[in-house]
Amino acid sequence: MTDFLANSLHRLFQRPGLGLLRCILLGVTLLALSSGCQNEQDSDATYEEAPRPQQLVQHFQFHRDIKPILEQKCVACHACNDAPCQLKLEAASGLERGASKHKVYDGGRAEDIAPTRLHVDGHSVQDWRQQGFYSVLSTPGQTQAADAKASLLMQMLTLGYQNPVAVAEPLDERYRLGITRQSQCPTPDEFAEYADDNPQGGMPYGVSGLSANEFNTVKTWLEQGAVIDQAPTPFTAAQQQQIQTQIETWESFLNQPDLKSQLVARYLYEHLFLAHLYFSDIGVQPTPFFQLVRSYRNAPEPIEVVATVRPNDDPGRPIYYRLRPITDTLVHKTHIIYGLNDQRMQRYRALFLQQDWQVDSLPGYDYQHASNPFLAFAAIPARARYQFMLDSAEYFTRTFIRGPVCRGQIATDVIRDQFWVMFEDPAQEQYVSNQDHRRKATPLLGLPGEKSHILDLGSEWLKYQNKRNRYRDLRTRQYHRAFNQGLSLNNIWDGDGHNNNAFLTVFRHHNSASVERGWWGRNPKTLWLMDYPLFERTYYELVVNFNVFGSVSHQAQTRLYFDLIRNGGETNFLQLLPPQQRKAIYHDWYAGSGKIKTAIAYHTLDTRTPTAIPFQPDAPVQDQLIALVQDRFGHLLPADPINRCRQHCEQNPLTRLASAPAAQLPGIGFLPDVTVLRVDQADGDFKLYSLIRDRAHSNVAFMFAEEDRYQPDEDSVTVLDFPISSYPNFMFRVPQAELEEFVKTLIMISTEQERGKLVDRWGVRRTDADFWNNFHSGTRFLNQHRPLESGIFDLNRYVGW
Repeated sequence: MTDFLANSLHRLFQRPGLGLLRCILLGVTLLALSSGCQNEQDSDATYEEAPRPQQLVQHFQFHRDIKPILEQKCVACHACNDAPCQLKLEAASGLERGASKHKVYDGGRAEDIAPTRLHVDGHSVQDWRQQGFYSVLSTPGQTQAADAKASLLMQMLTLGYQNPVAVAEPLDERYRLGITRQSQCPTPDEFAEYADDNPQGGMPYGVSGLSANEFNTVKTWLEQGAVIDQAPTPFTAAQQQQIQTQIETWESFLNQPDLKSQLVARYLYEHLFLAHLYFSDIGVQPTPFFQLVRSYRNAPEPIEVVATVRPNDDPGRPIYYRLRPITDTLVHKTHIIYGLNDQRMQRYRALFLQQDWQVDSLPGYDYQHASNPFLAFAAIPARARYQFMLDSAEYFTRTFIRGPVCRGQIATDVIRDQFWVMFEDPAQEQYVSNQDHRRKATPLLGLPGEKSHILDLGSEWLKYQNKRNRYRDLRTRQYHRAFNQGLSLNNIWDGDGHNNNAFLTVFRHHNSASVERGWWGRNPKTLWLMDYPLFERTYYELVVNFNVFGSVSHQAQTRLYFDLIRNGGETNFLQLLPPQQRKAIYHDWYAGSGKIKTAIAYHTLDTRTPTAIPFQPDAPVQDQLIALVQDRFGHLLPADPINRCRQHCEQNPLTRLASAPAAQLPGIGFLPDVTVLRVDQADGDFKLYSLIRDRAHSNVAFMFAEEDRYQPDEDSVTVLDFPISSYPNFMFRVPQAELEEFVKTLIMISTEQERGKLVDRWGVRRTDADFWNNFHSGTRFLNQHRPLESGIFDLNRYVGW
């Protein structure tokens, strides 16, 4: 039913001339969708917590013996918002919290729901019981002897242990994999019926399970009371003092009493609240990470987190900015790092505090300010705000490309599978450098999503679409005046000569996305040129103001506006090309149904402002511009000899995989979105590659019916010599001596049977006895080559071939 409604909605919106009716029908259709997709298991039930009888003798300790098992075989699925049944096992408190029948990701709910963020929205087991979570460690009414056996965790593990997967075989049709599968989430009282109906439904689900030693270790720990001991500190007293000194220094900086410092601190907090912060000056190992939070208590008192839904919601009373240690197991999908050091603090002072500007009063947290950060932070010089974001452009892009908003196919449908990003130079960027233009533009830069009722969807969308298009017309006129001779390469930020955040590549992996510094892969179909209003709006719309617990109306407004953001980045880039060729290129990017969207939803394309870049008449202008950028800014762009090989290509067989589209290499069509390739070296070491399938589309202007716009013959593969996606779909393990044979076999696959033979020989199946050792190769690779970024990868999208 969901697919039918989505496809019907897509076809409806491609009919021209519907105007306001489109928005009304959008609201009505999505309301029907929400009514039909309500989680049948949603319940307002609350639960009591049964005390766990504890034995005096404890053979196993949680942090020493149990946590490593969870990290090895459980956290890959049970972490973050993706955790089935909200059973989050990256923290001991998540295990004690237990499970819930309520879904975090739900594209069909008509209203916002109360958030259930671990460490934020509940601080005791009883808090969570009152919010509908039930224990997986104990069962009310059981004796000590029976309690361990009756605990949901033990029953799930026993079911999996007694019904293992068939070793080294594909999973059969009983196993439902992927992020769209319906989690059943039985309570202890419901488990017997669940097990009868789903004998294959034990844990770990659909994958090589616990060893006998692991199973008995967990069983004994549960039988002896499931005691969770205090986590040992990995730091010496001297290291702890170093860390504390850094915490005090930064908290003091962020909590200065003058209005100017308070406004800057709020701006910094709203941009860093999602970061895993670390102190890069002290060199303590293992690296401690922290989260910047708002607290009702100042140091040295304990942190009392302000539990608002959004970071720019009204806290209700005075707050302080505090650094809270991150003690959870690090998972790659949420591990977005940002370094703090003395150089960074001096940079903040130079950008924000040492400039001559004043604050008469602090902005509020009302609708007007929350929906428009340009208004809220108007007192801070725009050049400082933009430069702050440019300094760490990869971090900010990663927060919205790898953050909670980019989960699921509909969430990512409005971006291409591979595109390159660059930024306008701050000295040339007109919102930053022209005060009159900034004054006119600021009221038009508000963002939708604050009003999330289903009936607000049509009116809110129309209002903000109109504002955005009025702003784009204003911008076009301003740039035409300011650059009457045309834009040039000088309009592109050069990273201040050294910062390789200046050029980024974004990959969409069907239902997730990744970003990496540099330009990777073959020349993409589209590029983005981001200015400050685009960059800041993208961050606020997709990170600060996005509510993962929000209604379908909120989610639709967010993702529809992201479509406008993408369009803005693309049309900014087109201003660098000859005006007489822009329309043809634009229509190629928005082919088929995309032409309707350009006619009814977007601003008028600028075909008047000239370009100051010289182009040759006999070559594609987009490729010429890319070559000019690579020549001028080559010192900031890493070489990509696999995907853009120019000499000695035969030395690496993987260059052939990246050399042509699926029409010439049919095996590409049998790859999933992200394949990890482990190549074992003769010396015992290994290399790790990401094979990214870049799917081609006639346009990406709609959230639904992607298959109508899909062009499979034009699919291609980008090969990276490092892991990039948090969500691998499959893995191959190939000896270096067999790599050439592997590539030759792969690219010529034309049937699923042939793919099955490839998997039989080199594939790493979920059912392999050594699966977990192979799966965690990505984390071990990062530990060695990018240790600060290392975390456990996610298994939820790994296929069952």
